[in-house]
Amino acid sequence: MTDTTETTAAESSTLENGTLETAGAAENAAPKTASHDNEPNPKLRAFMNSGWADSERQDVTLSEVGVWAAKRRDALSQAFPGERLVIPAGTYKVRSNDTDYVFRPHTDYAWLAGDQTSDAVLVLEPNGTSGHDSVLYFRPRADRSEGEEFWRDRMYGELWAGRRPSLTETAKEFGLETRHVDRLADALKGDVPTRVRRDEDESIASLLTGVKTDDLRDNELATTLSELRLVKDPYELEQLRDAVAITHRGFSDVLAEMDKVRQYGERWIEGTFWRRARAEGNDVGYSSIAAAGPHATTLHWIENDGPVVDGTLMLLDMGVENRRLYTADITRTLPVNGEFTPRQRDLYQLVLDAQNAGIAAVKPGAAFRAAHEAAMEVIVRGLDAMDLLPVSADEALDPESRLYQRYTLHGVSHMLGLDVHDCASARDETYRKGPLQTGYVLTVEPGLYFQADDLTVPEDLRGIGIRIEDDILVTEDAAENLSEAMPRTIEGIQNWMAS
Repeated sequence: MTDTTETTAAESSTLENGTLETAGAAENAAPKTASHDNEPNPKLRAFMNSGWADSERQDVTLSEVGVWAAKRRDALSQAFPGERLVIPAGTYKVRSNDTDYVFRPHTDYAWLAGDQTSDAVLVLEPNGTSGHDSVLYFRPRADRSEGEEFWRDRMYGELWAGRRPSLTETAKEFGLETRHVDRLADALKGDVPTRVRRDEDESIASLLTGVKTDDLRDNELATTLSELRLVKDPYELEQLRDAVAITHRGFSDVLAEMDKVRQYGERWIEGTFWRRARAEGNDVGYSSIAAAGPHATTLHWIENDGPVVDGTLMLLDMGVENRRLYTADITRTLPVNGEFTPRQRDLYQLVLDAQNAGIAAVKPGAAFRAAHEAAMEVIVRGLDAMDLLPVSADEALDPESRLYQRYTLHGVSHMLGLDVHDCASARDETYRKGPLQTGYVLTVEPGLYFQADDLTVPEDLRGIGIRIEDDILVTEDAAENLSEAMPRTIEGIQNWMAS
């Protein structure tokens, strides 16, 4: 095996929002090849390293996400004065043998850098005066004049895996000082107190020998990042609206192909929605739930391999992740043949009434659980009126009882953003037990689930699962349903399917 190449940037340059600092030669390392790859001879090496045009992009300018990411780094800097902060993007994860999953950067890295490149690390280095200097370390595209990475390396080679940006291009696009990742080890030396966003890149740990860091400090960094991300800035709200709009079109695509859905079943739903997600967005934000008939009673049904039969309901919980990695999370429960039966109508309307009550409870200062409690009040009273509870509504609602959870199973809300279950490292007192704030985005998604083998409910209800989910923005006054354009009333759904 032979050497890798030098970095693509040959000189240093100054940018309006950051400086570019070139790396010297990268450390010598063998290209990542497979056991069955052929070893090239000297003549082939010489030929492969000549005759290439300059492909440096000259049209790169500071991106909108780069402007917003700088503001987010400033907020994080204020939380940890005098400390070094290390946030990795992560690296590829093996799917099978030498085949990797498609790369997606860690959420905190994407939020702070705007970049989506693999094997990158954002370092906020304390500067002793105004806070921190931000430096982005990553593996840029390889120079084609020497070395083998660009044509032999299966993981990073441009001819194998596609073009990676150069240091200069990335510096311009995100307003960050950029350096080759080979310089990271030296940058992490010294006795500066250091906090690391753990678990995404195991190689970081090997670079921290002798550095002052510990799990408690690192957990505090993760918590702070989650809590900073709770309030969405205007750019994030724009991205969430985009993801919701694409998701709406994906659902409509499924309804337009109901003949194929009946023929091929749940797999056709999943594939049809994924096609829209890839065409307009980055991917799906989570494994789509295409649950028809009794599969709808399994909350996270992702096998999606069952039939879709007229007379039953199909529960579709799906969301597009847009190109900036923000995801929608929307559920609609639809009658396969386009018309609800009387029994299905009654149950669906109960869940819809519960959801409306939950959305009405969303407002600044309200408890995060207010939507859940409002929705459960409606559902329990409705189940009682249908004689579907073994006890009275009041007894079922008692915190020492909650027998109704046999049929509701889950909470009504979670935060939404770059992750479908966003800001998961936030403290309970800030998130789950805290008040809602203007700029939060959360789901409201009550459901009813009667298992196919549940002898406590009438036989004609067994195997029915209904959930309705929308993405709700907490505004200064109350709440805005970002997915309101997607029909959810009985009449609206039937008209949507008929059209």
